[in-house]
Amino acid sequence: MERLEAYLILNSLRLIGPVRVRKLMERFGSVEQILLQSTSSLASVEGVGQKAAESIRAWEQNFDLAGELAELQRLGIGVIDREDERYPQQLLEIYDPPLLLYYKGDLEAAKRRGIGVVGSRQTSHYGLETAKKLSYQMAYAGLPVVSGLARGIDTAAHQGALAAKGRTVAVLGCSLDLMYPPENQALAEMIVEKDGLLLSEFPLKTPPDKQTFPMRNRVVSGLSGGVLVVEAGAESGALITARMALDQGRQVFAIPGRIDNPLAKGCHRLIKDGAKLVESVEDVLAEFEFLFPPAAISEPRRVLPADLSEDEQVILKNLGMEEVHLDELTRKCGLPSARMSSTLLRLEMRKLVRQLPGKFFVKTD
Repeated sequence: MERLEAYLILNSLRLIGPVRVRKLMERFGSVEQILLQSTSSLASVEGVGQKAAESIRAWEQNFDLAGELAELQRLGIGVIDREDERYPQQLLEIYDPPLLLYYKGDLEAAKRRGIGVVGSRQTSHYGLETAKKLSYQMAYAGLPVVSGLARGIDTAAHQGALAAKGRTVAVLGCSLDLMYPPENQALAEMIVEKDGLLLSEFPLKTPPDKQTFPMRNRVVSGLSGGVLVVEAGAESGALITARMALDQGRQVFAIPGRIDNPLAKGCHRLIKDGAKLVESVEDVLAEFEFLFPPAAISEPRRVLPADLSEDEQVILKNLGMEEVHLDELTRKCGLPSARMSSTLLRLEMRKLVRQLPGKFFVKTD
C-alpha cells in the first residue's frame, strides 16, 4: 500500500484525527505500518483506545478506497498528504495539521502566508464593502487572501482579491465534490480559473455540519500569518477562527463598528482583548514585515524590477529621496486617488517606496 492511500484510509475514519495519527506514527514509524498492526497493538498507544483501534482494523467495511481514487480522478480533484513537499509549510506549524488536503486549483497560492479574512454570514453593507476593499488592497499588494467561501464576509473577501487579480485560497467546510453554500459555485470556479485554490480536508461526500466548520476555521488561520475579523456578532463563528489564530501564534486584527450595531460586538470584544484595531489597510500591512518576512524584501539595495506597471513607473519618476505629501504626489502623477493608493501600497510592499508620518512618501535607497 502506498503512503497516500494509507493517509486516505486514516483520514476517512471519524475516530482517527491528526493528533492520534501523529502518536501512532511515533510508535510504528509510518502511516503504512499503522494499518498493518493488530487491534491490541494499536489500542496500546496512549490516547488511541480500543474503539479507535477497532475502526482502523475495520476500515474496509466503511471506506471504499478504490472508489474514492476513481472519483477523485473523474472530478479532477488533487490530493496531497502532510508528508508531501507541496503541503503548505505554515500549516505544518499548527498543533493538528490535516492529514490530507484535497484541492482544486494552483497549490502555489497556499505557499506564501496569507491574511485570513473572516466575519459574519449575516452582514451589513458596510461590512461587505469593507471586506471587499481591504481584501482588494491586500491582494494587490501581493498577499494571498484566505477565507472560507461562506456567505457574507467570506464571499466579499474572495471577490475583492479576485478583483485585484491577486491570489485567494478558499477552505471549505465540506468536501470538494459538494458546494456550500450552493450559490457560490460560480465563485469557486472563478477562484480556480484565476490561479487561486480550493481546499478541503474532508473525504468525498462529506456534507457541512457543526464539526466541519470549526475544523475548517483552524485551516484558514493556519494558512495565514494573521486573521482580520471584519464584522462579527457576539456569537459569530469568526470569533472561533480568531481564537484559533491566537492559539497558533497568529496576529488578530479587527474592524471596529458602530456601538449600537450588534454585528460589531464580536470585533469590539476582540479589540478589548488585544486584537489590533484596523482603520485602513496600512494597519494590517504595518505588521507585515514581522508576520511574513520574505528574504528578498530584506535586501538593502535592489535593482528596479523589470515588471513595473505604468502607474508604478510614473510614481517612482515623481519621487526622490526628499519627502512628498500624498496630495502633491497625486497632482504630479495625475492618477485617480484610488489607483494612487493601491499602487503606493504595492510599491511599499516591494520596498521601493516608504511612507512617513503625515502621509508623506519617499523613494527608498
